[in-house]
Amino acid sequence: MEEKKKILTLDLIKSYTDDLWEQERAENTIHKYQHDLQMLHQWLDGRALSKPVLMQWKKHLTMLYAAASVNSMLAAVNGCLKYAGWRELMVRPLKIQKSIFCDENKEMSKEEYIRLVKTAKKEGNERMALVLQTICATGIRVSELRFITVESVRTGYAKISNKGKLRTIFLPDKLCRLLKPYIKKQRYSTGSVFVTRTGKPLDRSNIWRDMKKLCKNAKIEAEKVFPHNLRHLFARVYYSIEKDISRLADILGHANIGTTRIYIMESGKVHARQMEQMGLVIT
Repeated sequence: MEEKKKILTLDLIKSYTDDLWEQERAENTIHKYQHDLQMLHQWLDGRALSKPVLMQWKKHLTMLYAAASVNSMLAAVNGCLKYAGWRELMVRPLKIQKSIFCDENKEMSKEEYIRLVKTAKKEGNERMALVLQTICATGIRVSELRFITVESVRTGYAKISNKGKLRTIFLPDKLCRLLKPYIKKQRYSTGSVFVTRTGKPLDRSNIWRDMKKLCKNAKIEAEKVFPHNLRHLFARVYYSIEKDISRLADILGHANIGTTRIYIMESGKVHARQMEQMGLVIT
């Protein structure tokens, strides 16, 4: 008896992503998985799924994307295959050698962050100057900015709900003192502090676009300027002071300390400077 063909349909993709919603997976993760699966669906162009075909898809991705991006796309595919009961078709992720240093050409320094904030102020974009400082001073994800509300500024802490977990983030007093006059000027009495003209909370695209506009005048490479880099900067500065990775993981909302370690990687230059300061070479 001929085996029934395994077809990746749009209905299957929807069913799988609906299941992810029910599991309370992060909204951004669900949207990304949906996008990646739709890319595969388009590439297949009606062909049935098989291990050789998926290996071709994997090879196709490696020619277009970095290894980490390829693996995130394969995770979407493998998740859907597992959901459909087609585990035998799952493909292995690429092996990536673990790096012990961050890429200093992609990580934003504290000095660059300060220039970014000052440029936003100089250009009259008060909201963006405050958004930058709110994300960087608390370590929140850009998707969590909506939980910074008028009420949280009054109390000095925010309740953040993400990935099915609830955590409390304390807002520095200095930040609250900056936000209160802005809230008063905007005549907000409740709800999210940072909203669009229509009253909806700012999203990643709004913030990303405004950040990119600041790059040239702030004299910062555009590839360094994106919301998540502010979270990385918070982690590095916090760890340089406290040296408590478990506490930092709790603040960032990481379930795995291994993720937190990635955030606090130092550049090769910093490591080399520390080695020089050890004074173990006698001349």
